[in-house]
Amino acid sequence: MKKTIFFILQGMAVATYGGLDTNEVQTLRRELDDLRARTRSLEEKLLRLEQQSQGGGLATTNNLPALAAPASPTNAINLAGGTHSIAGTNLTTAASVPPTNSWSPAQPITVMRSGSAYMNVSFDAVLDAGWSTSPEVSKELQLGDHDPTQRGFSMRNAELALDGAVDPYFKGFANIVMKLENDNSTEVELEEAYLASSSLPWNLQLKAGQFFSEFGRQNAQHPHQWAFVDQPLILNRAFGPDGLRNPGARISWLAPTPFYTEAFLGVFNGQGGTAFSFRDSETDGSHGRSPWDNHLRGPGDLLYVPRVASSFELTDHQTLLVGASAAFGPNNTGEDTRTQIYGVDTYWKWKPSNAGDGYPFVAWQNEALLRRYEAGADPAAGLPAETLRDWGFYSQVLWGFRPHWVAGLRGEYADGNSGAYDNLDPFRGERERVSPNLTWYPSEFSKIRLQYNLDHGEKFDVEHSVWLQLEFLLGAHGAHKF
Repeated sequence: MKKTIFFILQGMAVATYGGLDTNEVQTLRRELDDLRARTRSLEEKLLRLEQQSQGGGLATTNNLPALAAPASPTNAINLAGGTHSIAGTNLTTAASVPPTNSWSPAQPITVMRSGSAYMNVSFDAVLDAGWSTSPEVSKELQLGDHDPTQRGFSMRNAELALDGAVDPYFKGFANIVMKLENDNSTEVELEEAYLASSSLPWNLQLKAGQFFSEFGRQNAQHPHQWAFVDQPLILNRAFGPDGLRNPGARISWLAPTPFYTEAFLGVFNGQGGTAFSFRDSETDGSHGRSPWDNHLRGPGDLLYVPRVASSFELTDHQTLLVGASAAFGPNNTGEDTRTQIYGVDTYWKWKPSNAGDGYPFVAWQNEALLRRYEAGADPAAGLPAETLRDWGFYSQVLWGFRPHWVAGLRGEYADGNSGAYDNLDPFRGERERVSPNLTWYPSEFSKIRLQYNLDHGEKFDVEHSVWLQLEFLLGAHGAHKF
């Protein structure tokens, strides 16, 4: 009977997937959540009845074998880019999980369960080792907060991730990051903590808390998802070392079109170091000017981040995703100074129908950004009022040439108009970088990456860097977009 339940549910999921239309995603998401909850309840009742019939008495939930819970914080159908993978569809029942206390890395670490609610825990750590011709790597070359920061060893990302079902209406996710500074002190930050709705009508989803804005392709990704060791130059220039994330809310709408199209609108406080181009309290984000203490006076002082993305199946083997994003809000260099950032992005992927374990494949990702920053006057610093304009792009190609092996090549460029503080500002000036790399994935829970950077900048001429990156994961991390 237990096996019958499992195969019926699995068959229903596969059948639904085969006829999937993008406007059915929200409905299918709710149906899958309901099926999982009912399956768990039926399995518990069935196990109790079997133990009673064998003279074992009633079983408590603490003695029941754990059912594998879906890893994704949203349990969403991943349509971005057309992979159409159903997160959490591989339901594991009591019939297929032996009653044992052993655990393997392929299972989520479920630390709490009550009815249909659950919480998973995972831990991911990234270690960088290498050398650069620049003695002070983090001053001009590696400006991202999760980039290697010095010759030798750096550990700039060790994250504890929690995700689970809050109730039938919401999923929750939290990400706590620990970073070692160059003096080996530890910095801890709450990188993300948000809830996402799972049962809103009309293909809507609400997200609220502290989270990365969905601007472009890479800003919303955690470092363990990056295809290269470091953050692209133009993202550092537009969003600062930490990327664009803030407390706020976001609503998205999955359009009822024959192809995937989703529109997003995020509204954030837009302040602090994680809102670098906006109401940042540090002089780095203010380009040498003393930051004004601009308090939130009304809706016009919030940060607004709209985005639209669409995906098209070009052929049976090729998928194209295109997107456009923007960010609008005040900055901290004057009473009424503002910043606008615009971006476009594309992602193309080829994978043959006979690909084994996802290989071979070719993926090509591009992003281009333009920033307009109204800088106020600061007479004490000798800086005039001016409008700073920055632009740039990166283009990266990944080739999965055999199972577990991926070769990559990234080229990038950033520049802008002249500013009064440029000579002392590491985030401005012309710069280009070329980065080939090679990544080996021994399993889905570890990776080893070797990368070379050839840097050329207006302030430092030519520099060479070689980085070896190692990553390991404990537990099953949430599913990520295509």
